[in-house]
Amino acid sequence: MATIKEIAELAGVSRGTVDRVLNNRSGVNEETARRVHAIIKQLDYKPNKAGMALAAQKKKFLIGIIVFSRKNPFFDEVITGFEEKAAELSFYGCEILIKRVAYHPDAQLSAIEACVNEGVQGLIITPYNDVRVCEALNALSKKNIPIITVNSDAENINRLTYVGSDYYNSGRAAGALMQLMTTGTVNLGVILGDSHILCHSQRNSGFMDRLATTPRINIVACEENYDDDLMSYDIVSNMLKKHPEINGLYFTAAGVYGGCKAIQELKAFRDIRVITHDDVPTTIDMLDKGIITATICQQPRWQGSRSLELMFSYLNNPDSSSIKNNYYAELNIKIRETT
Repeated sequence: MATIKEIAELAGVSRGTVDRVLNNRSGVNEETARRVHAIIKQLDYKPNKAGMALAAQKKKFLIGIIVFSRKNPFFDEVITGFEEKAAELSFYGCEILIKRVAYHPDAQLSAIEACVNEGVQGLIITPYNDVRVCEALNALSKKNIPIITVNSDAENINRLTYVGSDYYNSGRAAGALMQLMTTGTVNLGVILGDSHILCHSQRNSGFMDRLATTPRINIVACEENYDDDLMSYDIVSNMLKKHPEINGLYFTAAGVYGGCKAIQELKAFRDIRVITHDDVPTTIDMLDKGIITATICQQPRWQGSRSLELMFSYLNNPDSSSIKNNYYAELNIKIRETT
């Protein structure tokens, strides 16, 4: 069986260089990497997983994960991505600590403190866009605890990278769908999530900018539901009663099911085009029933898996030169006929 030493001798490089090539780490020029890969293929080299596991045991990594609460089912899929990748990486000494917290800066600050007390070496977080939260995260960064933001970013954070959707573009896509799927005058109600969640405000900005050149579409009402279905039900019910001219609705975040239940009650009396985001089970149910016109999806499971993979790789080799500033999920659009 071939060894790393033999590969290094044949390639004329050090064993450290071979190790970097095997683990896709930076610091090796392309020509050298190609030569090493060719020798690895020629010798049919297979890594000694038992040896790798023993090496990993010498430097176990506990990675903290903070995402939003169970009232937003979107994060169930993100967490599945974390857990699947963690199971894969557990062989190499990776453990995760997951905390789901309320939409409030105090809840995030408490979770951050708890993660630090547990001894995490890295933190992946869906941050609340709040000055105190950003300051707490930057304090961790100064202590050499790397930060990766997932699903939503925040302003002025010294993070390693962001993994999630390009929300401004996602909002523009929603605006384009509203233009394509309507004719004549559209009186639109917009249901925001939380303006302190950067991804929600970015989606809304993209949506508004796209519609700015379409005078036939008018925004007649706009309210926040804080991703809460009960609140969303009340907001949409009142919105439709106060503005009987509304024939279009856009949900920037969660709380879709509650809002759609309110729409259902009035559906027999008007035709409303509804654009949403994500494909959680309740949203797909409303899509199948024809309440939702289209929903824009963003690979939640990939977001969890990719962010954990990047954090583990960085902790093993603290070199951020090969890590991009952003990793964007692919957007895809679902209508009733594609579910």
